[in-house]
Amino acid sequence: MKRIITGGLLAVALLCPGAMADAAAWAPETFTLDNGMEVVVVPDHRAPVVTHMVWYKVGAVDEAEGKSGLAHLFEHVMFKETENLGPEEFTTIVQRNGGQLNAFTSWDYTAYFERVAKPQLGKMMELEAERMVNLKINDDPEGPFISERDVVKEERRQRIENNPGAILQEQVLSTLWKGHPYEITVIGVMDEVAALTPEDGMAFYEKYYSPENAILVVAGDVTTDEVRMLAEATYGQIEPTGTVDGTRKWAPVPLLTENELIVHADPKVRQPSWSRYYSGLSQSRQRRESYALDVGLSVLGGGMTSRLYQALVEDEQVAIDVNTYAWTTLHDEGPAIISASPVDGVTLDELDTAVMAKVRDILAGGFTDAEVARARNSLAAEAIYGRDSQSAMANTFGSTLALGGTVDEILNYPDEIRSITTDEAIAAVRKVFGEDRHYIEAELVPAEGGI
Repeated sequence: MKRIITGGLLAVALLCPGAMADAAAWAPETFTLDNGMEVVVVPDHRAPVVTHMVWYKVGAVDEAEGKSGLAHLFEHVMFKETENLGPEEFTTIVQRNGGQLNAFTSWDYTAYFERVAKPQLGKMMELEAERMVNLKINDDPEGPFISERDVVKEERRQRIENNPGAILQEQVLSTLWKGHPYEITVIGVMDEVAALTPEDGMAFYEKYYSPENAILVVAGDVTTDEVRMLAEATYGQIEPTGTVDGTRKWAPVPLLTENELIVHADPKVRQPSWSRYYSGLSQSRQRRESYALDVGLSVLGGGMTSRLYQALVEDEQVAIDVNTYAWTTLHDEGPAIISASPVDGVTLDELDTAVMAKVRDILAGGFTDAEVARARNSLAAEAIYGRDSQSAMANTFGSTLALGGTVDEILNYPDEIRSITTDEAIAAVRKVFGEDRHYIEAELVPAEGGI
């Protein structure tokens, strides 16, 4: 998780007793429907608006071998047609009532959301409950499944195959996660997506789209009693399918066993870039150590005040930017990354040498208590001030619970991150970027005929 907030005012506010009192008064509530659906209510009475989210504990990690992209394709199909809603009617109803809606798929979960005026909350629950049980899937070439399969194929062309940086990242992550369920990108491999059938879609739907596999999060101008009444009248009427056994394909990610270089050249590249990907940590598996890593990476390369930026961009002027960050919010271990782009006249080999020499010097000398305290306070401040955003809170609660986390982990995060010591922060970074750790070096370079 990379959270960066700079500036003295935030740090002052974070340590202000008034700010802490407001944070302590923030009190989400939870309950579970009889059919197993978890519910989180996050009251926010500043405006008569609610954010309504349904999270399903299924993502790309759960796809059968050879069926990559199915979880993401299914997200598209969910917006198309049900037994009681015509094509695109779901979206039309939400927008006609002044609402916003969307969805997203991860390796670990799939989430759907609507943001509407408070009086429309019941209607949103009716709509989501309808598509939880009555989705239409057929083999009509113009029907919801096959037509959206073509949409996803085009999306892959635009987002991955036409994007040099995305192509390189896909290659790197497939190598980093080789043999792990994360190995294939969420959008899937083109040939496998093209071969997905309506029967695949129906089997996926019947197995995973059930109330006992879902989490409802409502943030906004509501009380727990109001949400409970509406949820019981809509979602509570759905019988669990009994097909969800709670098992996932999650597994620890093995460390890299050798160094690799992956170079992607493309005429569309205007600015070369260099990165190193190391085996990282996961908040779900190594919570405190991953918090320490986030703090340490913020000190090392987390913005314009960081050690690496000041040394390589401001002082030595060999890079136009440099960053360090880690994907710690997946259930299983994601990468920890050092990245930089050179100034004109500096080669990627020279940049590699300069960056890694500086990393080794910094890690040998360690961090100061003052800079670790600033990083800790910035991360805690961002979490606390994020509570002002309905959508941010709905996403935080939904994603955490979908990964098997708890509400207490969210509530305690600011205190836990502030308790990270200087020794813990430097130890986490030294471990992940250690000389004994293997890495994947990734280079994105222009090719002949570039624009």
